[in-house]
Amino acid sequence: MNSIADNIGSVTRRIQKATLAAGREPGCVRLLAVTKTRHPDELRTAAEAGQTAFGENYVQEAIDKMDALRDVPGLEWHFIGPIQSNKTRIIAERFDWVHSVDRLKIAKRLSEQRPASSPPLNLCIQVNIDDEDSKSGCSLADLPALARSISSLPGVTLRGLMAIPDPGQPERQLRQSFRQLADALKRLRDSDDLPGTPDTLSMGMSGDLDIAIAEGATCVRVGTALFGARPPKS
Repeated sequence: MNSIADNIGSVTRRIQKATLAAGREPGCVRLLAVTKTRHPDELRTAAEAGQTAFGENYVQEAIDKMDALRDVPGLEWHFIGPIQSNKTRIIAERFDWVHSVDRLKIAKRLSEQRPASSPPLNLCIQVNIDDEDSKSGCSLADLPALARSISSLPGVTLRGLMAIPDPGQPERQLRQSFRQLADALKRLRDSDDLPGTPDTLSMGMSGDLDIAIAEGATCVRVGTALFGARPPKS
């Protein structure tokens, strides 16, 4: 069995290879380690191997890990799960990024609850790119208006878009889903309505990161390829 450090090296090389194959600039794709249900010691091992960005789906589990790793400098915490209104304050206070904003109400709460002493909270809008009933996310049709509204909020910065395409679809359709998200980001960047320039495409996971990178991903969210199969919930 490979160690976590070996897996980080393997995934990093895979990202580099996919980036080169796509004709993109080296280093333009970040690795976000998805660590839900993982033990803090596993995160510590990953950090010792050079991994600094960690993505969590559950607020209290994430806070416990942050506290356990408070002695490790330079870690960056990303919230990537569904957001409940009663959890926005602690997310605003403790996280650096939120990838899963899907409605203005949540963005406003994060804006209002971000401490003035903290840098702006980096936000990605989650897009339901395949219009799946089981997934959160705004529609492509609603995206421009939501992006404009979020861009005007204090205490947060609209950094880009996130999506989780249906993994069961054929590769051609999966590629098209990633391309749709990339095209949506380009339209936002080309718009005169936004005060900033969103630069992040959070898309691609262990099984499809190569395709996502070919279509423009700047952040891939990887769990299984780093830590192995997720342990069952206790």
